[in-house]
Amino acid sequence: MELVVNTFGTAINRDSDSFVISTKEGKQNIPADSVSSIQIGKGVSLTSDAVMLAVEKEIEIFFNDKAGTPVGRIWSNKYGSIATIRKGQLNFTFSHAALEWIKEVICTKIENQQALILMMDNQDDIVRKRNSQKAISRLEDYKTKISLLDGEIVSDVAPSLRGWEGVASKIYFEALNNVLPEELRFKTRTQKPAMDIINAFLNYGYGVLYGKVESALIKAGIDPYVGVLHRDDYNRPVLVYDVIELYRIWVDYVVYNIACQEVITDEYYSVREDGSYWLENLGRRVLIQSLNDYLEDIVLIDGLQRSRITQIQLYAQRFAQILKDFK
Repeated sequence: MELVVNTFGTAINRDSDSFVISTKEGKQNIPADSVSSIQIGKGVSLTSDAVMLAVEKEIEIFFNDKAGTPVGRIWSNKYGSIATIRKGQLNFTFSHAALEWIKEVICTKIENQQALILMMDNQDDIVRKRNSQKAISRLEDYKTKISLLDGEIVSDVAPSLRGWEGVASKIYFEALNNVLPEELRFKTRTQKPAMDIINAFLNYGYGVLYGKVESALIKAGIDPYVGVLHRDDYNRPVLVYDVIELYRIWVDYVVYNIACQEVITDEYYSVREDGSYWLENLGRRVLIQSLNDYLEDIVLIDGLQRSRITQIQLYAQRFAQILKDFK
């Protein structure tokens, strides 16, 4: 179970092998053995005893900003890398193999986008179907361009990679917008801040997913601060920005389903004076629960039937083995 605590004024303490969650309504004891991670928002107090319990039980604690993005974390000292993985990671980053890897990551991302557009296009509207098919075809063109791109190392072709990936993402989000309920459609993809409710959901969902991908990399012994395509951001876990491209589609699918259920009300979000949209407690709770449920579903990837969250962890472990053996 992922413990999410983001209500202002909540306190987390320890009672033997349980976490004690104290709110205005009362107290709740949650056995530590049932908790896989703890997500903490602003205005929540956490005692050192509770932190020690989490460390003892190898439970990661994430401190998230209002957009759901982790800004800090505490993890067990049992996690860690070995020198051979980190040495191999540095060698890999500046190799031709890294270029082939990031091309594969981006092409997989585009394939996922094509599949989601195709899945969502189940309406009888001929014009909309035509637009969706056109988007899928255009995405195929950019996937082909990226797959054929050649160079010695990533930096040789990074501008083209970023440019084509950006155009493909624009095509995809236009297609996604086209199949949303009309009242929820957005003008353009917006981040930091979101300027509509759908982008607020997407941004928060990606923030939650960032934390899970970073956790998987750290547990596998990989340094998340050594990126491949994303490597120029100072003091940021840039490898997470590379790997997450494989899994963003899961957030998109969850947000699309929430939108189509027509359950979003004014209680889900607030709008600031600058016109930006921010999820409130109800919106965050619905999104986090929906996303966690989806990540716990069993799927078949690379011949293995595991939950989606486990698939991320398995990918990180396989990647760590590649880096460990890379000379």
